[in-house]
Amino acid sequence: MSSGSSFLLAFEGFEKDLLEELARQRAVVEDRKERALIVRDVIQKPIWAQVWGRDAQTVKVASITEAAKTLKNLGVKKWACASQVFHRRSELIQEKVSFRPPSPLKFLGELPKDPWGIWALWDQHTMIASPNTQEIFPLGEVAFAENPDPPSRAYLKLWEIFTVHGVRPAAGSRVIDLGSSPGGWTWVLSQMGFQVVSVDKAPLDPKVLKNPKVEFLKKDAFRLKPEEAGRIDWVFSDLICYPAKLWELVQMWQASGVENFVCTIKFQGKTDFEALEKFAAVPGSRLIHLGANKHEVTWVKTPLSP
Repeated sequence: MSSGSSFLLAFEGFEKDLLEELARQRAVVEDRKERALIVRDVIQKPIWAQVWGRDAQTVKVASITEAAKTLKNLGVKKWACASQVFHRRSELIQEKVSFRPPSPLKFLGELPKDPWGIWALWDQHTMIASPNTQEIFPLGEVAFAENPDPPSRAYLKLWEIFTVHGVRPAAGSRVIDLGSSPGGWTWVLSQMGFQVVSVDKAPLDPKVLKNPKVEFLKKDAFRLKPEEAGRIDWVFSDLICYPAKLWELVQMWQASGVENFVCTIKFQGKTDFEALEKFAAVPGSRLIHLGANKHEVTWVKTPLSP
């Protein structure tokens, strides 16, 4: 392993996507075991990497006790195991270094402060460890104290965006939710007190529709013209469509003067990396693979985005 190599953990089921992304970035994969990769020349966290551990170290350990002691001496308070091989041995090591799992996160609640390191056995007596991550949740996995009220689990995407990633419309914002049925995102937005224009050909869940903050337009989101919705401060979209169709929709709303977007880019078949690059090139953009995302990526665009 080269000096300065990274330890990457792919999102489950998206190992091939991560490998292609790394190839496009001209990063070099030095070794791999299932979802865990040792890579050099990684510049920024890949979209399809669940965890990016920088300055990864290879350590020879003779025993479980020595492995646990080594991790404790690497300067990180909390370690998460990305076990790919020797699972029982890894479990015994983790038991000696683990901390109590964090309590489920509350929506808009206070975030943990200390990062978690990542480690894994590479063979029986070789350990790969990186104390240098920015993950404040073990293996980057956000677990919320869930709410039974919303009509779909899609609400968890917005919960994570608003709670973990620092995105928040200003109080009094008027927002639009395109392709909203059955209403998971509209539920979140209205619960936060925003005026929500909710758009879909299919009906909203009655519990969502009765909120006085919700104005429902039974229309095709792709045929709705911005002037029909009135003033809009944020566009939200969890529409099922090809990336090219979403791009056209975003261009239309940007031309109307909207600067703030949270949209899900969904893929059918292979990941469309060219589409991702196009979205990422928009000033003020970032691409995030959320815990609740499947074969999709969330695009956030605001003037304040890094």
